[in-house]
Amino acid sequence: MNIKRLFFAGAFALFVSQISAQTNVIAHRGFWKTDGSAQNSIAALVKADSINCYGSEFDVWLTKDNKLIVNHDASFMGQRMEDSNYEQLQKLRLKNGETMPGLSDYLAEASKLKTKLILELKEQSSAERESEAVKKIVAMVHDMKLEDRMEYISFSKHAVKEFIRLAPQNTPVYYLKGDLTPAQLKEIGASGADYHLSVFQKNPQLITECHQLGLKVNVWTVNNTEDFQWCITNQVDFITTNEPITLQNALKNK
Repeated sequence: MNIKRLFFAGAFALFVSQISAQTNVIAHRGFWKTDGSAQNSIAALVKADSINCYGSEFDVWLTKDNKLIVNHDASFMGQRMEDSNYEQLQKLRLKNGETMPGLSDYLAEASKLKTKLILELKEQSSAERESEAVKKIVAMVHDMKLEDRMEYISFSKHAVKEFIRLAPQNTPVYYLKGDLTPAQLKEIGASGADYHLSVFQKNPQLITECHQLGLKVNVWTVNNTEDFQWCITNQVDFITTNEPITLQNALKNK
């Protein structure tokens, strides 16, 4: 009798945890679709924090002189990230007038905030450069005492494996490309699948498979109400969006 009670109590607790699980909002390149902001700017980070996003995503490159800079594209205003020195890149102005932030400046501002920091290491020109970038990122985060706020993502399997190897145990690390099964993600030690919406809509069973393996699911980049609802209905853990306020409202009204 006691065994039966324990079984049903455990099953009920699992059921409650599943239905009460909250889908979390990640601002893609920060909250930039608002006055005074720009993609991957420090203002976008601050504004994402101000609306209580779970996390603010941003992109990092290793410069020619082996320093870390925050930018999405491989080039900006004619300057290639990997072929330019740090000081050259920091002179470039974003759309809101800020200079392109170095990672140290970005994290210094982040230390005043609460939002999670979703750092995407861009695919570099070689595995060696990716290893160097990961080593520098992990060391900087440690020195700035931000390890409990960091999550790492990348399209590069090599970079993902390096973050898993070098970051503190249990640091969330996700793979972006969409070509690994949940079992393969589990095998390499990834925290879950961080795939484009189209991957999950084509194969929705991936969400269930991830959850059965104890993996999390993030979907990117989701920007309209219909797609928000699909993700919410399918109980994904995180949604990365350019429209964080619209998504927050959709979650309130679900």
